[in-house]
Amino acid sequence: MTDLPPQAIRKLAPGKLVIATHNAGKVREMTDLLSRYGIETVSAAELDLPEPEETGTTFVANAELKALAAADLSGLPALADDSGLCVEALGGDPGVYTANWAETADGTRDWMLAMTKVEEKLAALGPDISRSAHFVSTLALAWPDGHVEWFEGRIEGKMVWPPRGELGFGYDPAFVPEGETRTFAEMSFAEKQANNHRSRAFAKLVAAVF
Repeated sequence: MTDLPPQAIRKLAPGKLVIATHNAGKVREMTDLLSRYGIETVSAAELDLPEPEETGTTFVANAELKALAAADLSGLPALADDSGLCVEALGGDPGVYTANWAETADGTRDWMLAMTKVEEKLAALGPDISRSAHFVSTLALAWPDGHVEWFEGRIEGKMVWPPRGELGFGYDPAFVPEGETRTFAEMSFAEKQANNHRSRAFAKLVAAVF
């Protein structure tokens, strides 16, 4: 029995691509990153595609199910991101449940509530506890025939309190990336785009599929 050669990564041709999210912040970041490669993006929200239930227990599983659902329903290639905040002292939480920590009783998301939950759990562990954390982004690129490619990026940093900055989204106001003194929410869109977990994952995608 001989070893099979590794399967070649499928290339992505210029054309229309679905950004499989209803998160306007993610749509803006991903559209900006893709625009220079001849890709015309349309969001799942614009196509009125439903948001699938994220039943996966890993970033890869959730990114894959979102990308496959959008590709199947639209008949177009689809790119999905599953990203999250992992806090070292909390055993990696909130992790894949990052968005869940922001959920309210009426079904909306309150990111100040989510950041407060993280801070309360850290504070309960004492003043000397490590505030090290990292963001992870897993991109899944799916085609209507079911083929999927995955790419992951991460950025190290630390949690701060109180939240600072009015830019960004999600946990950005409470996270300072390594080598910086500002939170992501204190950086301009261009500055954050230049070096974050999603841009790092995207760099791997670009190297592979374009």
